[in-house]
Amino acid sequence: MAHNKGLKVMIVGCGKVGVALVERLTSEGHDVTMIDDNPAKIAQITNLYDIMGVCGNGASYSIQKDAGIENTDLFIAVTASDELNLLCCTIAGQMGNCAAIARVRTPDYSKETNYLREKLGLAMIINPDLESAREAARILSLPSALKVSSFAHGLAELIRLDVPENGKLAGKSIAELAKSGITADVLIAAIKRGDEVMIPNGATIIQPGDVISFVSSRKKGHVFLSRLGLMSKKVKDCMIIGGGKSSYYLAIQLLARGIGVKIIERDEARCQELSVLLPNAIIINGDGTDEDVLKEEGIETVGAFVALTGIDEENILLTLHAKRISSAKVITKINRIGFKEVIGHLDLGSVIYPRYITCEAIMAYARAKNASRGNNIETLTYLFDNKAEGIEFHIETAGEYTGKPLMDLKLKDNLLICCISRNGQIIIPTGRDTLEVGDSVMVVTSHSGLEDIHDILA
Repeated sequence: MAHNKGLKVMIVGCGKVGVALVERLTSEGHDVTMIDDNPAKIAQITNLYDIMGVCGNGASYSIQKDAGIENTDLFIAVTASDELNLLCCTIAGQMGNCAAIARVRTPDYSKETNYLREKLGLAMIINPDLESAREAARILSLPSALKVSSFAHGLAELIRLDVPENGKLAGKSIAELAKSGITADVLIAAIKRGDEVMIPNGATIIQPGDVISFVSSRKKGHVFLSRLGLMSKKVKDCMIIGGGKSSYYLAIQLLARGIGVKIIERDEARCQELSVLLPNAIIINGDGTDEDVLKEEGIETVGAFVALTGIDEENILLTLHAKRISSAKVITKINRIGFKEVIGHLDLGSVIYPRYITCEAIMAYARAKNASRGNNIETLTYLFDNKAEGIEFHIETAGEYTGKPLMDLKLKDNLLICCISRNGQIIIPTGRDTLEVGDSVMVVTSHSGLEDIHDILA
């Protein structure tokens, strides 16, 4: 399916994100070399995947040279240190002719992302904590949703929703829903039933217990939710447990949206820092894992509850506790990913995985870079554990897919054109709409590895 033979990719840092990237990149046919200074990690990953491993310091000129930097297409630095990542990328850029991506988490640097990217000649700087905070803020603006991904520079959203037992969706076909006007201005793009993921057509019947993903313009998503009788107003206030970087980023996002923020953090010095950084938030110095403290600070009446301690297990317990004693919208952030099956069966509300967010952004870039007709992938989102994908393409040149009504295009099966962004307007397309040069088009499909808008055709 891929047009080319794949990229030569070099990754420095064999942590969680490094491993997730190896898994995705090798599955899409790219040729990967991993550098890490821990020989045990290198041995482990080279046993699991067909990649080359080099043990050493990724910022060292000679190590990069031995690992083959001269022939590398894409260089990715995801070590635990921001400074090391930036240094690795700078050296790679000097030596090779490759695009370089650095993961950078520190708030001081994130304010300077554009400056750093330009001056150091990087293709991309990605901040997983900031991206996770953006996703959490979008969810808290639409609390009935399980997940909200944005497309078309934030003008359109892909929203995931549980289908309630006796609501207006269950038992009806997509065509009936369209006829009755319930799904006006939105498009149901994917349905997860048990372990199966379907890309629906008009005859598909939605069943209670399904999880659907639908696409709408940012303004119309909550209209659809209120039509279904679901809560569509953003939450008024949010309690955050833990005062780390992620909490800081999330507080900034929420305060900007007019949502009240209370952070509970046990380290007194950090509380002092936060109260200077976030003058409009309430900062409480206390143990957020203590039931009495939570009760005293109003967990029973709060609109949203987000556990952002550094410990996944603690976050999970806190979320389950909040669900039991309050009706708050809960969000759980999970960093490591063991026990995926177990986690999948717990009722954790919306779950955010920073490493997948990092991975999606980098994979979108890798795919666009590998496409033979020049770069036209804008964003990539994995749906339902990678069983389907939402991809946004930018149409740069005319082709056999432009200017024709969509109903006349021979599209691949299990693929839907969900949304067209044209001059800042969002179109939820019908069969009579066309694709034009300059449009951004969002496609949802269960095929993986689409690299080019051309790939939508059968």
